[in-house]
Amino acid sequence: MTRTVQKYGGSSVASADHLKRVAGLVAARAKAGEQMVVVVSAMGDTTDDLVDLAAQITSKPRAREMDMLLSTGEIVSSSLLSMALHEQGVDAVSLTGPQAGIRTDTAHARARIASIRAERLEGELTAGRVVIVAGFQGISDDGDLTTLGRGGSDTTAVALAAALDADRCEIYTDVAGIYTADPRVAPDARPLGDIAYDEMLELATTGARVMHARAVELGAIYGVEIFVKSSFNPDAPGTIIRRETIMEQGNKVRAIAHENRVGKVTVRGVPDRPGIAVGIFEPLAEAGISVDTIVQNASQERTTDLTFTVEPGDIEGAVEVIERLMPEIRAREVVTADNLGTVSIVGTGMATSPGYASKMFRALTDAGVNIEMISTGDIRITCVVEAARVADAVRALHAAFELDQA
Repeated sequence: MTRTVQKYGGSSVASADHLKRVAGLVAARAKAGEQMVVVVSAMGDTTDDLVDLAAQITSKPRAREMDMLLSTGEIVSSSLLSMALHEQGVDAVSLTGPQAGIRTDTAHARARIASIRAERLEGELTAGRVVIVAGFQGISDDGDLTTLGRGGSDTTAVALAAALDADRCEIYTDVAGIYTADPRVAPDARPLGDIAYDEMLELATTGARVMHARAVELGAIYGVEIFVKSSFNPDAPGTIIRRETIMEQGNKVRAIAHENRVGKVTVRGVPDRPGIAVGIFEPLAEAGISVDTIVQNASQERTTDLTFTVEPGDIEGAVEVIERLMPEIRAREVVTADNLGTVSIVGTGMATSPGYASKMFRALTDAGVNIEMISTGDIRITCVVEAARVADAVRALHAAFELDQA
């Protein structure tokens, strides 16, 4: 008997009609004999609405209470989908993340899954029920409800697929798979038939919103092939995220990702001495601030400027950390900017094939896009550019690397 884990995102369950349509898709598979576990996100913009509601109460809500609040969105979706399946003659049961056995660490708002105790899930499946699991949540050893961070329902689905040794893991969104670029920005972008885990992970961490990065990591660790498909066109082939794709393909660039907004923090007049970098970035990490691109200027008179990028929402927190460190690191000042974005080319094999960086820089130059900062990895090159020129940069690179051609 085939065992399948599916996940439906917020746009797929945005209304009662959407939920009924999803119930029809699930019911057809269940009636054909598949064991079905379905993970759901909150309906539409519910999570954003709950965040806004909290902001009307307090400017500094406690993380534990935010987890309690935000988890309710997925619980609503799961219970309604279970009701919709009952209406179609399918036995179904809705479970919260804790009821599904998802155990996490204690990091509220960004918890990581520690283990899954699948006895309840196995029992419900053996009884012939479709199991609807509220995504994005679990329970800590302290007994507190936790959430996995934005996009965490993807992680829930892949983790359940691994724990249940599922035959298929399907992620349903509002687009027909992983595209060579965001089709809303590059109209000639095309869906990819497959993509490797490491390529997808780079895309997810550099701006592609279709998959959650931690879900891709879990898929790679446990060998879970992930099928990304559209709930609005479920018969379309979609994209398979897996360990290997086409070997030795000609064009090493598989896709382009972008971030419309990033924050830049520059610490000026830092003494050029051993240990200064760890003295800055270790406290930032302890404060939960993730740093991406880092550039250090050439030393002048034994001082240097250190620049790095962060999420726009982390600028204030980063400045607070740096200002607290100023007496220790003896920097002159800290300045910020939030009018920047990023564009990245991603593809296995770029590091061992010359010419990709120069081609990227030439395409941006010809498009009149100024490069503020550059960072590279084994399969990624990222340029920080003006936020207003991000879309132009994406289109220029998509054309330069001929990604509209299969």
